[in-house]
Amino acid sequence: MRCDRLWRNARLATMAGPSGAGDGSAAMGFIEDGLLAARDGRILYAGPAADAPAFDAAEEVDCAGRWITPGLIDCHTHILHGGNRAHEFELRLEGASYEEIARAGGGIVSTMRATREASEDELVASALPRVDALMAEGVTTLEVKSGYGLDTANELKMLRAARRLGAERPLHIATTFLGAHALPPEYAGDADAYMALVIDEMLPAVQREGLADAVDAFCEGIGFSAGQTERLFAAAVHAGLPVKLHAEQLSNQHGAAMAARHGALSADHLEYLDEAGIAAMAQAETVATLLPGAFYFMRETRLPPIAALREAGVPIALATDCNPGTSPLTSLLLTLNMGATLFHLTVAECLAGVTRNAARALGLADEIGTLEAGKRCDLAIWDIERPAELVYRIGANPLHARIWSGQ
Repeated sequence: MRCDRLWRNARLATMAGPSGAGDGSAAMGFIEDGLLAARDGRILYAGPAADAPAFDAAEEVDCAGRWITPGLIDCHTHILHGGNRAHEFELRLEGASYEEIARAGGGIVSTMRATREASEDELVASALPRVDALMAEGVTTLEVKSGYGLDTANELKMLRAARRLGAERPLHIATTFLGAHALPPEYAGDADAYMALVIDEMLPAVQREGLADAVDAFCEGIGFSAGQTERLFAAAVHAGLPVKLHAEQLSNQHGAAMAARHGALSADHLEYLDEAGIAAMAQAETVATLLPGAFYFMRETRLPPIAALREAGVPIALATDCNPGTSPLTSLLLTLNMGATLFHLTVAECLAGVTRNAARALGLADEIGTLEAGKRCDLAIWDIERPAELVYRIGANPLHARIWSGQ
């Protein structure tokens, strides 16, 4: 059988094992003497070398016993934005509250202002170093949200810039329209009017240009109500776009259950998620995307209901939530460690959270997230003795090679 590239003498963590397997190695689909073949950017075979067909390879790679995992997936980021908020971080360390900073013109409004002032080229240029940091750790797919433009022209600008990141780098970009992120100053005190703008003007413009793969919103006491968000989700689903939600981060607005009723790909944050929300997510197969970087950076103390999510069989993803205000994090490997140390996830859960479950959170489970025939040949090859090292180490990067679409 002809193939473009063949990786021999490899140990595989296919991440295609049964999700409920008690043994971590079974859940992660370990294959000790593995072989992986690819053609035209797709996996032809990933399994035991002893069971492989005979391949005629244009190129063979001896992995010398290294581990291969699927390319990593960061499924929740705000990585594209103008400016930064390091000064606000200083102020918080000196005792200023988030509300005091926001009243002084800080918070999301300050990022909005810097994003509106930046050109599309400037947004792309400023994001690329952050993107490069993630790619250097084996990330092959990256979700990028809008949400700092907060008017039609600037939301479109952000989404165009996000698409360009995938042209500038060998990286799959999934774009999410987050026009309902916060109230811009010109709509202060009138969230209904702003949501009408998002639904009636922004969403159709985004759809016309084909700039978004999903629609998101911030459902929170300081954001948008579940009722307002539901109107947006009904319009998004009618337009053929899947939805996802920032939910239950600071309080229980019952947003996760509402999102699940609309077939949401994911509900994210979830510190205040209740039993009804968990049950709705389990029924809808909505992924719980946990964001330990924001939990750490904001010094939160209320943990997401991990045990209840586990018991209900809700798939759990992990992501950096890279953003300038609450999670200036550009390391998915550190996110893995935070998922284990802060949220008490197992190694298998952490690695599934940045591979197969992250793929589900983006609606891409048929394309990426596991090492299986027919999927994109996105790989991370590691200089490690066991995959637990990817979760265990802090500040180390054992990536040997990153393969994107077979190259």
